[in-house]
Amino acid sequence: MKARLLEAWGALRARRDALLTLLAALLLLATFLEPGLPVTRSQVDAIAVVDITQSMNVLDGVAPGGGKPVSRLAAAKAALSQLVEQLPCGSRLGLGIFTEYRTLLLLTPIEVCEHQLELLGTLALMDGRMAWAGASEVAKGINSGMEAAKALPHRPALLFLTDGHESPPVNPRYRPNLTVARGEVRGLLVGVGGDEPLPIPKFDPGGHAAGEWGADDVLQIDPRSIGRGGSLGGEQMVEPEDAGVQPLPGVTPGTEHLSALREDYLKLLASETGLQYQRLGDAAALRAALEGPKLAREAPARLDLRPAFGAAALLCILIPLLPARRRRAARPSAQPALPRAMRPLR
Repeated sequence: MKARLLEAWGALRARRDALLTLLAALLLLATFLEPGLPVTRSQVDAIAVVDITQSMNVLDGVAPGGGKPVSRLAAAKAALSQLVEQLPCGSRLGLGIFTEYRTLLLLTPIEVCEHQLELLGTLALMDGRMAWAGASEVAKGINSGMEAAKALPHRPALLFLTDGHESPPVNPRYRPNLTVARGEVRGLLVGVGGDEPLPIPKFDPGGHAAGEWGADDVLQIDPRSIGRGGSLGGEQMVEPEDAGVQPLPGVTPGTEHLSALREDYLKLLASETGLQYQRLGDAAALRAALEGPKLAREAPARLDLRPAFGAAALLCILIPLLPARRRRAARPSAQPALPRAMRPLR
């Protein structure tokens, strides 16, 4: 009876092992079919716009890892380059530049891993030689960037890096109108630069250094406050001084040829547009902001099941080996034979 039971158990175990082997083969075969499940994940989808106006050449930017100061433009480009390398695959990033009063897109959002070389190459070539005018109307440029983001599919978030230096200065009574409603575009204003006003380097159209901008080279007050000629000879039409309007933060008549980060002004623009604000740090801080719930968007994705199928196949292969190993471990080891001289006498 015992022999029959052992024989039945051995047959059952052999059949089980065969079934497990067949199941492992089927699971491995399924991995070649790339199984997956549709899911929804948070995804980075943004356009990064870099201010390339001449105030961004001030040497008060911080290079990654410290070291001597670099230009604000170089610090912004370095942070974005690191961001491209750190974003997970599947993230999408576009690039643009700001000068004069509008944003120009260079690349619409593309996948960061597949197009890493294109993104890094475009960032490396960004400089003031791309500018088509010398003005720096930041508020209009941000609005232009929001319009560009709004017009793109999926409405990517806007990442706008600037020092906030308006040139010429803006009259607080005649600020530019925003054409994009507050909160209609997700985004982040990133302040670049230091707190101490420093001279602005001057460059010719070829990108060669040409000294620094002086007090007589730039408008120290907004054009409206300068006034214009009236209909009568000698009549000068200017805005009344008792207008009762608070000046914009950061405006410094008489020292507009110097530049510092206009942080309070950028915070004001952020509150009016519904964008967030943070000072430029490292790429990790930018990534954290872009991956946060306020900027990342929910996008359809696919959960890859191949690792799960492969692990299940490996388990099916290992299961038949476990009992045999336990039996070998439990079996008492044979005693070594003693030499003839040491055998006991009978």
